[in-house]
Amino acid sequence: MIRLAPLALVAATLAAPAFAEAENYVLDPSHSQIVFSYNHLGYSTSYGMFGGIEGQIAFDQANPAASSVQVSFPVTTMLTGWQARFDHFMSPDFFGATEDKTVSFKSTAIEVTGEKTAKITGDLTLNGVTKSVTLDAALTQAGEHPMEKKPWAGFTGTTTLLRSDYNLGMFAPYVSDELQVMISVEAMKAD
Repeated sequence: MIRLAPLALVAATLAAPAFAEAENYVLDPSHSQIVFSYNHLGYSTSYGMFGGIEGQIAFDQANPAASSVQVSFPVTTMLTGWQARFDHFMSPDFFGATEDKTVSFKSTAIEVTGEKTAKITGDLTLNGVTKSVTLDAALTQAGEHPMEKKPWAGFTGTTTLLRSDYNLGMFAPYVSDELQVMISVEAMKAD
């Protein structure tokens, strides 16, 4: 029920220190998360999260629209806060998850919308289905990391996904088909 991976990628299109050409960054999996939420029967909002996200950002400061992002993570990294819910999500009712079942996002276009904002469109593959998704992204900060002493950047992103688009629509519309997705990632300049 989660389509989060694409959001982390949106950040790559945002303004950062000036570069003459695209520079490669890799996501910091210890500080990159995707959070999703959905309405549960009108009684509450339920949340889940993915961590351990891996990916690359090629950022071209002179021409941000020429930048790109690519991320992936195992669906089994989902955190739900309740083991029974996690087990149900991993069951054939939803993901039928195995250790190697992944969620991935690869950008196909970037539209710069402001000094630190962009719309990133890309292919999201979730539960064996690939669909185009657009993320609203923003650069939160770019500069030298105070402890790592190397270029670092932080990004946020949001989007809304429909569970049913990815064959995950069980219990809709009672449990909302719409998922709100929030992404927060850090990326370090690749060595």
